[in-house]
Amino acid sequence: MKNALIWLFITSFFFSLQGWSQEIDTLALAEETKKSRVFTLRLGADVIKPLRTQFEEDFQGLELVGDLQLNRRWFVAAEIGSEKRTKEEELIRYSTQGSYFKAGVDYNFFNNWKGMNNNMYVGFRYARSLHTHRVLSYELYQLNQYVSNIITEGGAIGERAQISNAWFELLFGIKVELLNNLYAGISLRLNGILVNPKPDNFGNLYAPGFNTITDDNKFGSSINYTLSYALPFRFKKEKKAKAE
Repeated sequence: MKNALIWLFITSFFFSLQGWSQEIDTLALAEETKKSRVFTLRLGADVIKPLRTQFEEDFQGLELVGDLQLNRRWFVAAEIGSEKRTKEEELIRYSTQGSYFKAGVDYNFFNNWKGMNNNMYVGFRYARSLHTHRVLSYELYQLNQYVSNIITEGGAIGERAQISNAWFELLFGIKVELLNNLYAGISLRLNGILVNPKPDNFGNLYAPGFNTITDDNKFGSSINYTLSYALPFRFKKEKKAKAE
């Protein structure tokens, strides 16, 4: 599924470039832009999480994304989402549920041709999650492994106190305009834990928006694929009154 989406994105990218290379009627738009300051608000969603929710029994998730174009280079960006993930380790089965937000900036270093409005960018995010863990079952380790002792009630079974993780993300991404104001995007992210609290009598093994956490490595990586729609709006520049 992921490979198919990657090839779909690449194919769309090159077909879009062919269409943009034929754009010649840009003079009127350039003249209008000179008379006003243009801001573009893009709103969309990650397309992978709904697909995983449909096809994976142990995952539910949704992420909404947005960015505001300040000028040709700089964007203010944010993501907000929620996840519920059930995982089974060697001796324990647990679920994690919660929400998260990410906020930061993107810098577009791609020089568009006339009539194009694509982005190739690097960015930074500060992220925070708010989530709980619930122990569903666990197995007591015994020297005699022929006897299974799986605990599903009492003991350490149950929900732990709510905790909050903090991390940063460094990212590289591409956004391509497939149709008028409709964008497809992909970003590769390197994540690093900043704050990692642990609930009582349990480790913090997973954080929504970050993915798996291990004691040996505080870094992770992720990929997201998005579809978003741009809502441009303009502020007209005030003309100075001529002196009589």
